Amino acid sequence: MRRTKEESAATRRGILDAARRAFASRGVTRTTLEHVAAEAGVTRGAIYWHFANKAALFDAMREQVSLPIIDRTDYTLLAPQVPDPLSAAERFLCTLLDSVANDGDTRETFRIMMLKCEYVDELEPELARQTGGWRELEAKLAGVYARAKRAGTLRAGLSPAMAALDTCVFVAGLMRLWLLDDDGVLIRTRARRLIAAHIAGLRRARVRS
Repeated sequence: MRRTKEESAATRRGILDAARRAFASRGVTRTTLEHVAAEAGVTRGAIYWHFANKAALFDAMREQVSLPIIDRTDYTLLAPQVPDPLSAAERFLCTLLDSVANDGDTRETFRIMMLKCEYVDELEPELARQTGGWRELEAKLAGVYARAKRAGTLRAGLSPAMAALDTCVFVAGLMRLWLLDDDGVLIRTRARRLIAAHIAGLRRARVRS
């Protein structure tokens, strides 16, 4: 019985790996369970044994990883006790990038979510999940930038709310271009410098004596 359970679990993992490859290659909408079965080397019946339909398979693939912003995000670096809120924000943005760069499954799943998925029919609820993640990030950053404003380090005339929205737009664009840059000639080698430049643009200019 133990061997049967282990084999079943291994088959399930293989199907999920195959689904990720198929979704990345064909796009979610154009991928059928037959495509996944062929990629995994199993029958379509084997897929139905583990997953009710393609939406359930997609959801299970999603749950294998924790995507930055969309899913759970560690906001420890943005804690109130951090002395320099803007430097903390810069380090935090770099960790978001690292979470995609350093894990293949996370990177491939994020690529599917950003570039290979049409959010219609059974996948439409995923948009609400993503919107919720961005709203949480915006709220966290607004708090960080409010602390920077009280500390006198946020650029004069810039509201914390607008700064937070600016950073969300920046991160969304950066992540998308990073995923597109397979050859590493556009964004990947300069991503950290772009993050540093973004935060520098939010910082209050020092008055020279």
